[in-house]
Amino acid sequence: QVQLVESGGGLVQPGGSLRLSCAASGSIASINTMGWYRQAPGKQRELVAAITRGGSTNYADSVKGRFTISGDNAKNTVFLQMNSLKPDDTAIYYCVLRQVLGNYWGQGTQVTVSS
Repeated sequence: QVQLVESGGGLVQPGGSLRLSCAASGSIASINTMGWYRQAPGKQRELVAAITRGGSTNYADSVKGRFTISGDNAKNTVFLQMNSLKPDDTAIYYCVLRQVLGNYWGQGTQVTVSS
């Protein structure tokens, strides 16, 4: 079993920054991908960014140049640094761990960008 604990969401003004963290524990495979999805009201869940244990990253076009994903393999933790936030970034952000043993999701953390 795998547990994912997210932190770092909140309310921020447009143009501001937030940093999300996600710590995984339990049966973690040596090969996996961790990342973040988000879901805004009335919209489908979408990939924001992902990172492999080898450090390869992938970003949604809408966040390229503003968000940065990074990881700490020793602590099975992934971070999402979000800069230049826009109201359209408002959503619940979910951490995900993908590995051969299965896909695991966090409970989500709310990010609200509003003046």
